[in-house]
Amino acid sequence: MGHKVELGGVEMQPDIGMLHDMNVGNVAEVQLLTGHSCYLKGDIMGYTIEFGGVERQPNIRMLHDMKEVVYDHEWFGSVDDMELYYMFRHLSLSEEDLKIINKSHLRYDITVIPPAMFGSEFIKTAGHYHPNVPGQEISYPEVYQVLEGEATYILQKHVGDDVVDTVVIKAKKGDIALIPPDYGHVTVNASDEILKMANWVCCDFSSSYAPFRDMEGGAYYLLESGFMKNHHYENLPEIRYITPTDIPEFGLFCGRDMYDLVNDTEKLEFLKSPQNFAGVFESIINV
Repeated sequence: MGHKVELGGVEMQPDIGMLHDMNVGNVAEVQLLTGHSCYLKGDIMGYTIEFGGVERQPNIRMLHDMKEVVYDHEWFGSVDDMELYYMFRHLSLSEEDLKIINKSHLRYDITVIPPAMFGSEFIKTAGHYHPNVPGQEISYPEVYQVLEGEATYILQKHVGDDVVDTVVIKAKKGDIALIPPDYGHVTVNASDEILKMANWVCCDFSSSYAPFRDMEGGAYYLLESGFMKNHHYENLPEIRYITPTDIPEFGLFCGRDMYDLVNDTEKLEFLKSPQNFAGVFESIINV
């Protein structure tokens, strides 16, 4: 998997340029898909980004935050705490955009996940579900777009105590990945490159991480050897694979910067009122 670097007592597996790019004060430009620029500033202790001419500070996911959800507990017990990935929330390119986003009850975020291994498991997010829309029997969805690198999204749907569907979406730069209502999800960086991804989501709720912690992770782990079922779940369905695709009903197109929907927020109504778009979600998830 290329060169390795040890950080915080953990052997990391970076992309080829990462050993040179992670110097203090180094700045890398991330060109968004329609010409906007996001400047990523990184060193071995963290990242900030410059977005809309303003330097943004992240929420940081630490290794010890992941204690309950990693596959390799023996490895986890042998390493020190360290920064894993970086979540930049409530972003906008201008004050006018921010007013539009806030008025629309939306949030635009960017997450940066450097390559690493949790022992034999690829670095991943903690995993979460969204709550139901008030007064509805359907949960809030979310939509991602890969800005740089590659992402593996692992989706799972519960009915009662059982997981009844597991879906994997492998996405590269520019690809759109929709997380439909009622699906929890984990994002994995199984590449040698830093993963940078954006998301649009309704801002009127808090995510629920407990279902993943209670089961020691998602339904499947992604290891160097491939996908492995989490034995804490019973009767898991086999993984279905879905290819990223355009969703014209929502103004979402692979290769087109979805940030620009700030100028057409009606297209993002599905994030707030998913009950009105059930047919579109069913066609996307292929159920």
